[in-house]
Amino acid sequence: MLTIDFDRLGVRAGARLLDLGSGPGRHAFEALRRGADVVCADLDAPDLCRALATLTAMREAGEAPIGVRFAAVRADALALPFPDRSFDHVIAAEVLEHIADDRAAMREIARVLRPGGTAAVSVPRWLPERVCWALSDPYHNRPGGHVRIYRGHELRRRLAEAGLRVEGVDHVHALHAPYWWLRCLVGPDDQRAWPVRQYHRLLVWDIVRRPAPLRLCERALDPLIGKSLVIYCAA
Repeated sequence: MLTIDFDRLGVRAGARLLDLGSGPGRHAFEALRRGADVVCADLDAPDLCRALATLTAMREAGEAPIGVRFAAVRADALALPFPDRSFDHVIAAEVLEHIADDRAAMREIARVLRPGGTAAVSVPRWLPERVCWALSDPYHNRPGGHVRIYRGHELRRRLAEAGLRVEGVDHVHALHAPYWWLRCLVGPDDQRAWPVRQYHRLLVWDIVRRPAPLRLCERALDPLIGKSLVIYCAA
């Protein structure tokens, strides 16, 4: 499931893309399919290993254009080990809410982005996230958990202060907000509760089958309860 719209980000074959806070690599996989050279950066070594294994398997299976390159780098978002202006695109999906010094991370995104390059940043949206925090302390109050809830205007301002020009805003994943509210109600670590399991089955079915009625429903609900706020920027 992708949070970032790659067409809106402008990713083309031959571009160099940084997936910052990549986790197991869901956005990196799409970038590779489109022919971009991809670098996954994360602090979690097991996640990077999983991302690298999948990227390798994709290349061997012919799911990526010949000649594309990829790498996985263990890196801190506050001090990225890349030269200035290294990337055409940067994705930071659901990352900044985990970082205490988010302004420093935004400055690093701006630093490694070439002039004219684009970035996409996503964070949990204020209203769905506020409901989660109200329902459950363990949801966010844990090592590596969420340290803040963003309001849209605040995130746009911070990105602009870091040197990025905000060019567009989107809200996505409305169907995922109730799932996390259920998780918070029963306990965020309990995925075996019957309502959570049933809702998860619905989400998996939606991701695999993409039924038109659910797609229309989510698009209608995204402006109201979209789980993620996505901001598109340019250097």
